Amino acid sequence: QVQLVESGGGLVQAGGSLRLSCVASGDILRINTMGWYRQAPGKQRELVATITPSGFTRYGDSVKGRFTISRDNAKNTVNLQMASPKPEDTAVYYCKGEYYNGMGFWGKGTLVTVSS
Repeated sequence: QVQLVESGGGLVQAGGSLRLSCVASGDILRINTMGWYRQAPGKQRELVATITPSGFTRYGDSVKGRFTISRDNAKNTVNLQMASPKPEDTAVYYCKGEYYNGMGFWGKGTLVTVSS
């Protein structure tokens, strides 16, 4: 099992910046991809960004060019740097870790609110 704890959420003005962090603990040696997903009220959970141990990244279309995912394998952390956030980025952001066999684990989420 893997435990994921997110931090860094809060209120940010549109055009500002915010950094989310996620720390993994537990059976972490089998973790492959780590990433961030988000869910806005009344909407489905969607991909924000993922990153592999080697640093290969994938981004959702709505955040490309604005958000940057990074990973520190030694510290078992994954970060999301949010630049120029928009009100439509308001959501609960969830960290996800995925084993090589596809089994996934979720954090409890952190709320990000972007004011206009």
